[in-house]
Amino acid sequence: MFKVGDKVAYPMHGAGIIEGIEEKEILGEKKKYYVMRLPGDMKVMIPTSKVKESGLRKVIDEEGVKRVLAILSSKKDDDNTNWNHRYRNHLEKMRSGDIYEVAEVFRNLCYRQKEKGLSTGERKMLENARQILVSELVLAKDMEEEKVLTLIEKAMA
Repeated sequence: MFKVGDKVAYPMHGAGIIEGIEEKEILGEKKKYYVMRLPGDMKVMIPTSKVKESGLRKVIDEEGVKRVLAILSSKKDDDNTNWNHRYRNHLEKMRSGDIYEVAEVFRNLCYRQKEKGLSTGERKMLENARQILVSELVLAKDMEEEKVLTLIEKAMA
């Protein structure tokens, strides 16, 4: 499905590049794994047989980038529920691996932070959403992280 050099996104971790396909024996069972390098020099191994379940997918294209920026520049969701319900809703979106849902979570938490402040859990989630968003946009736009952060700031202004 994927080959070495492919730019892929992994739910809850961000985007990276497939560096290799290796066969490993773990617990007496031989399996093939995609070896993926993530930002921060983290290496992840995903069984090739579990790609669908893992949510691994190709990085978005230019149209996808435009859609992410449109989400970031749109109005936040009116979410007047309690923080626990809001947190669970955002966590579900983060786990989906859908970059558009991650962009919504990022946008909503940024607005909430400006308006009312965030709980510790929400601050961690905001930082995680930022990392996931930036890592994918860096690969999708083939830009440096600083330029991507500027792009995000402009969209949010």
